[in-house]
Amino acid sequence: MAELVSTEPATGATLWRAPVGDADTEVAAARAGWAGWASRSLAYRIEAMRRFANVVRSRAEAFADVIARETGKPLWEARTEVETVIAKVEISLTAYGERTSQRRLEAQANSRMALRHKPHGVLAVLGPYNFPAHLPNGHIVPALIAGNAVVFKPSEKTPASGAFLVDCYRAGGVPEDCVRLLIGGPEQGRALAGHPDIDGLLFTGSARTGIALNRQFAETPEKILALEMGGNNPIIVWSTPDLYAAAVLVVQSAFTSAGQRCTAARRLIVERRLAEPLLAEINRLCERLIIGEPHADPAPFMGPVIDNEAADQLTESFLSLTSGGGRPLRFMQRLVEGRPFLTPGIIDMSDTAERSDVELFGPLLQVFRVNSFEDAIAEANNTRYGLSASLISSDPQLYDGFWANIRAGIVNWNRPTNGASSAAPFGGIGWSGNHRPSAYYAADYCAYPVVSAEAEQARASIGIGLRNQ
Repeated sequence: MAELVSTEPATGATLWRAPVGDADTEVAAARAGWAGWASRSLAYRIEAMRRFANVVRSRAEAFADVIARETGKPLWEARTEVETVIAKVEISLTAYGERTSQRRLEAQANSRMALRHKPHGVLAVLGPYNFPAHLPNGHIVPALIAGNAVVFKPSEKTPASGAFLVDCYRAGGVPEDCVRLLIGGPEQGRALAGHPDIDGLLFTGSARTGIALNRQFAETPEKILALEMGGNNPIIVWSTPDLYAAAVLVVQSAFTSAGQRCTAARRLIVERRLAEPLLAEINRLCERLIIGEPHADPAPFMGPVIDNEAADQLTESFLSLTSGGGRPLRFMQRLVEGRPFLTPGIIDMSDTAERSDVELFGPLLQVFRVNSFEDAIAEANNTRYGLSASLISSDPQLYDGFWANIRAGIVNWNRPTNGASSAAPFGGIGWSGNHRPSAYYAADYCAYPVVSAEAEQARASIGIGLRNQ
C-alpha cells in the first residue's frame, strides 16, 4: 500500500507516516454518518464543538510542537495557531447565531413565515500547508455546527497536523463518520473534489488550483464551492513621519511566516522621496532578523519555507525578476545547504516595463517607487488578485481615497497586510476568491436558507375568477 511520509523542513527528519487513503471510502463513511449528525439538536453539536476546544486546549503544547516541526514555523507562531483553533469555536457559534439563525418573518393573519437553515450534507475540505490547523478548522467547525459531515484532506506537506486536528474532533465527541480524514497527494485531492457524492467543496490554496476547481464545478451548480486563493498584496508607504514604524510594518507584512501567508505583502509601493530612507530602515531590520529552526533559543522571527522545492522555486523567481530588469536590493540566500532556510529577498522593479502578476509564496518583496498617490493606487490595483492591501500614512484623507479606490477584501491603515481577525469576514475579489468569504462569514456557505409559510390549519378560498355555481 502507498504511504505518505512527512518530514521536518528544518532538519529533514521523518516526522510522521501513514497509508494513502481512498476518497470513495471516506465519502461513503461521511454520507452514512451525516443524517444522524444533522438530526442532532444544535445544542448537542455546540457541546461537541466546545468539548473539541477543550481537548485542543489540553493538548495545546503537543499540537504546537507538531505544527512547528512539520511547517518549520517558530514554536511561538505555532502556539498562536493553536490558540486560533480554540477561539474559532466561540467565534463560529456567534457567527452561526447571527447569520444563520431561525427567525420569524411577517405573514398574513393566522399564519406565520419562518426562516431556518439546513446543512448541505457532505462537504469536502482541502487544507493548505501554511496554516495546517487554523485554516481548515475555519471551514470544519462552522460546517459541523451547521450539521454537515466533513471529509478533510490536509496538504500532503502537512498531514501530521491534519491528523492531529481530526483526532481532537473525535476526542471531543464528533462521531467518527462525521469528520473523515483523507490522507494523500494531488491524486486523492482530485478524486475528492470530483466525487459525485459530495455536496460542496471548501478550498484554501493556490489560484491555479482554485481556477481549475471553478471550471470543474461549473458543471455542478447544485454544489457549493468556496475558494480562498491568496494574493499579490500591495503595501503603500506615503506621507508618514515615522519611517522606522513603517519599516517594521513592511517587514511584518512581507516576512512573517517566511512570507508564507496568503495576506503577506508581495509589493511595496513607496513615495519616491521616501524610498531610500525607508529601504535603509528595512535593510537594518532584515539584518537583525533571526532565521532558525522552530525550537531555537533565542526564538527566531521566521523559520524555513515548507521544503526544498519551494525554496528552489523562490530563488529561481528572484533570478527571473532580476533578468527581467529588476535591481536586487537584498539578495535571497540559502542559509543551510540542503535545507529550505531563506533570507528575505528584496528587488526593485520600478524601472521594469512588465509586471509579473503571480503570488510568490515566500520571503520575496518587490519594490515600486512612484511619484504620485494616484500612481500608487494604480500600481496597487495592477493585479488580478484582490485579497489584502495596506496603507502606511499619517494622512486620513489619503486613507479615505485609498479605501474607496483599492480593490481588495481586506483594506488596512497603518497596520500590516496580514494578521486578519477570525471575528471578521476573510476573503477577496478577483483571483483571490469567488465571493465566498470565510472566517466569520463561513456560516454563510455551510448552510442554506429555507423559508416556510406555515399555518396550523388549512384555510383557503378563491375570490376572483370562478364561475357562479
